[in-house]
Amino acid sequence: MSASVAVVTGASRGIGRAIAVDLARHGSDLALFGRDTAALAGTEAAVRAARPGAAISTYAVDVADEQAVAGAIADVLAKHGRIDIAVANAGQSQDGLILRFRSAELDRLLDVNLKSAFYLSAAVAKPMMKQKSGSIVFVSSIVGLAGNPGQSMYAATKAGLLGLTKSLAKELGSRNIRVNAVAPGLIETAMTSEMPAAARDHYLKTIALGRSGSPEDVAPVVTFLASDAARYVTGQTLVVDGGFLM
Repeated sequence: MSASVAVVTGASRGIGRAIAVDLARHGSDLALFGRDTAALAGTEAAVRAARPGAAISTYAVDVADEQAVAGAIADVLAKHGRIDIAVANAGQSQDGLILRFRSAELDRLLDVNLKSAFYLSAAVAKPMMKQKSGSIVFVSSIVGLAGNPGQSMYAATKAGLLGLTKSLAKELGSRNIRVNAVAPGLIETAMTSEMPAAARDHYLKTIALGRSGSPEDVAPVVTFLASDAARYVTGQTLVVDGGFLM
């Protein structure tokens, strides 16, 4: 039986790299999307270490560029023949009070966090519909569920992914395509390393498990949603936050 083929955006590092490695470990071939070619090479090496026989393609692509995403997906199909899993993980954060709002910052977050998920979904939907199977997973955030002072732009884009999840699940379900989301909490990545100490302390005091998470805590949840083990799960958001939101 041939391996499933998974596309992962934002695969250069952090959660995206962990997702790629976990999917490979569970039998997927990978198409890795990211802007940093050197970091993508690091992810490719990690994937090969996890599963030496995996077929891997890397794409230095800006996921906020609709045509670039469409072209890369076309190349994935030409090389691998199909796409079974698509993980929209690429994202950026921009903190700031609404009184200091800048439209250019909002435009960039909308492009990277939300519109890129539309571009990926539109590109993979057609081949998945032809196959009559597929799984799409969006990486959102607990901030998209609960909000957070000073993160209105980031929260709005991540909340948009949850609406997209539910709508596409209903739109594509008849073709056996499932669409779900994960909402990570405080995960130790380059993005969260810049969090102010006071905000970090607040999170840690509120998290039931009393600790932050790692990308490796998120990756298996994505793998589950992408797998046949979740064959009757669609339109859902799984929170991975150690018990921050209850």
